[in-house]
Amino acid sequence: MGPTQWDFPVELCCRPMAFVTLTGLDVTYNAVHRAIWDAFCANRRADRVPISFKVLPGDHEYPKCRTKRTSYEWYIPKGILKTGWMNKHLNLVPALVVVFYELDWDEAQWKEKQSECATRVEIVRTSLQGRNTKVAVVLIQKKTPLPPGEDLIASERAAALCNACDLSGKSLFVLPHTDHLVGYIIRLENAFYEHAQTYYYTEIRRIKSHKEFLNKTTHQLLFVRHQFKIAFFSELKQDTQNALKNYRTAYNLVHELRAHETNMLEIKTMAGFINYKICRLCFQHNTPLDAIAQFRKHIDLCKKKIGSAELSFEHAAWMSKQFQAFGDLFDEAIKLGLTAIQTQNPGFYYQQAAYYAQERKHLASLLCKHDPSVAYPSPDPLETPNGMLDFYGQRAWRQGILSFDLSDPEKEKAGILALQLKEREVIHSELIISLLSNAVAQFKKYKCPRMKSHLMVQMGEEYYYAKDYTKALKLLDYVMCDYRSERWWTLLTSILGTALKCAYLMAQLKDYITYSLELLGRASTLKDDQKSRIEKNLIMVLMNESPDPEPDCDASIVKLAQHLWADRVSLAGSNMFTIEVQDFVPFVQCKAKFLAPSFHVDTPVELYVYLKTDCPHPIRFSKLCVGFSNQEYNQYCVVEEQYQSSDILEQSAQGTMCLVPGKTRKFTFKFVAKTEDVGKKIEITSVDLILGSETGRCVILNWRGGGGDAASAQEAIQAARSFKRRPKLPDTEVHWDSIIIQASTMIISRVPKVSVQLCHEPPALNNEMYCLMITIQSQEDTVIRDVKLTAGLKPGQDANLTQKTLVTLHGTEMCDDSSPALLTDIPIGSLQPGEKVPV
Repeated sequence: MGPTQWDFPVELCCRPMAFVTLTGLDVTYNAVHRAIWDAFCANRRADRVPISFKVLPGDHEYPKCRTKRTSYEWYIPKGILKTGWMNKHLNLVPALVVVFYELDWDEAQWKEKQSECATRVEIVRTSLQGRNTKVAVVLIQKKTPLPPGEDLIASERAAALCNACDLSGKSLFVLPHTDHLVGYIIRLENAFYEHAQTYYYTEIRRIKSHKEFLNKTTHQLLFVRHQFKIAFFSELKQDTQNALKNYRTAYNLVHELRAHETNMLEIKTMAGFINYKICRLCFQHNTPLDAIAQFRKHIDLCKKKIGSAELSFEHAAWMSKQFQAFGDLFDEAIKLGLTAIQTQNPGFYYQQAAYYAQERKHLASLLCKHDPSVAYPSPDPLETPNGMLDFYGQRAWRQGILSFDLSDPEKEKAGILALQLKEREVIHSELIISLLSNAVAQFKKYKCPRMKSHLMVQMGEEYYYAKDYTKALKLLDYVMCDYRSERWWTLLTSILGTALKCAYLMAQLKDYITYSLELLGRASTLKDDQKSRIEKNLIMVLMNESPDPEPDCDASIVKLAQHLWADRVSLAGSNMFTIEVQDFVPFVQCKAKFLAPSFHVDTPVELYVYLKTDCPHPIRFSKLCVGFSNQEYNQYCVVEEQYQSSDILEQSAQGTMCLVPGKTRKFTFKFVAKTEDVGKKIEITSVDLILGSETGRCVILNWRGGGGDAASAQEAIQAARSFKRRPKLPDTEVHWDSIIIQASTMIISRVPKVSVQLCHEPPALNNEMYCLMITIQSQEDTVIRDVKLTAGLKPGQDANLTQKTLVTLHGTEMCDDSSPALLTDIPIGSLQPGEKVPV
């Protein structure tokens, strides 16, 4: 995005540094000179003095110095600050010109060289044309000089050279080209810096001396101008405390100026510049609260200075820029070590900048909606002879005119029209999205998730207005998850409405169906007539027809969308879509439950699937199927009904697969578990409900596990906590909230039909045999094979009892220590039906 008229000039935003020009260096063809220049400009660390260097030829023409004014009696200023003044003192008018000259103290042709050096200095002085810029000479020498006082020839020749060049001894330097070049350069820099500071101090004194000639009646603008210049020179001098003090004074003087519609923009422009400087210096001095206080004061003073009502979008643009610039300063200070907090971070300023950018867009849409036949004014009222304004913030068609009365109303009208037509060309959405993106990044950094989501919605809507529907959907989809989990249903409905428009305009089938499913659901806050329209469109899509356009869409884009939908209808492609509904809130609710947590293997496993719709009209589905962890059971849990595609929207509410809004429908499934699944868990892995038919389009609504959606868990908690009495329903119906999902069951072995009778005569005595008679009888209908018996003491009893009790099958024999307390796997053999076997 290119610079706009509202962007601050580069020279205002950069750090002012003393400007020093170097002459006499041939950096292209002379290796020694190149090494000297590299030492000046390469690897400038923070500990080196803040100087901006530039290599220029010795006869370079510097900007002309105007004749010094001796009186301001009849002088009427034409504006506050010239557009080229800051750049002039940063990059054009040097504080010091340094003349480099190769000359050793023992030079054989000393006189000629001295004369040539003096001539070069004179040329530089002439080109400066009366400015107070300092001049210094640096002699590039091959040898390392002797300590001061030891080389008498050097002392004599140095004095002669200073005399010839009209220089003081402090302005003549020697630079030996040796291995320690960088060290000498740094010492030179420090000396140059002192000369530059002297120059800026002189300039400040010169400007201050004008004050006694000014009066508050006709020279109000000059008071502001001079105060700004003093502050700016103080910054160049690196005296930031005095700079801040003078900027504050200048700011107060700006707001003392008499404001009118004709000069409002100039006052606001200068107020914005000075405010930027004050805030920047406050952050630099590590006083962020002062910066924030100054910015708030600035906004309070300027927010109602709108200016021309026909150009009120300009005020919104200016306000947006103020907030953006402060956000940039705040962010820059944080990168340099300032600590920000959740409630006070740059994100809030970028957010406000975006708000004013949106306001600008709105105002421009109202004020700049000219008929296409309206031509741009000719000659162009915004054109200036040199391509730029003379003073910041003035109108191009009345530069330097300070009268509050408009001398040429026609020219004024043409100028306003030109600005309005130019504003119409601005891509506002780009500006808004850029600012919102900055704000989102800040809120993400400072862990403010709701602010981030709120701004991402705005970004999505701006992408929608900018007709970038893909990016709009990407952002809105991301935010929907947060709003569902936090149950912001009204906000979610609004976002879904925008998303549905995007999906329609791009003819994105799956997205269009998905958003329609949710907008028809219980979480949607749409009215019934709106839901009816969406349901009708959904059915049209399922019947492989083009849906009706969404309301409030741009007519030209709707035409393109209709062509896209027509192509979708005609193309023979995949017409089956699977939509996982677990993560949103569709208009169909599903709950599946096994009737018991476990079933015997010989008992049919019974399963209920409950369905309920929330759409306005009855709707017919074509198939319901349940998937299990053991897929062999899937075939037993399917309900299917054939019908014409035109009967999807069922009015009669008849049929197996027709669901009536608000009514709970129960489907019962039974199957017998396989023997190999004994001891295993059977789980419901999915429930699929199919909407549509193969002749049109087919949508598979897929629930993972036993059903439920993004709102079910919270609804179940609320229902459990509720003391509200549920109304009595007929026996055939059930309360939806009372249904609990049971997605798994255990298959356990069946109970055997075998009776075991134990016959004995107590008591049992110590150290005596105790006889037990066991009779086993089969009550099965078939032969039981390989029957085994285990007899003895129950495991887990007292250890002494287990050790001292012995069990044997042969009662006639005495037990000894080899007999165990538990007999296992005693073979019984086969048992015929009804057969009794005594043991």
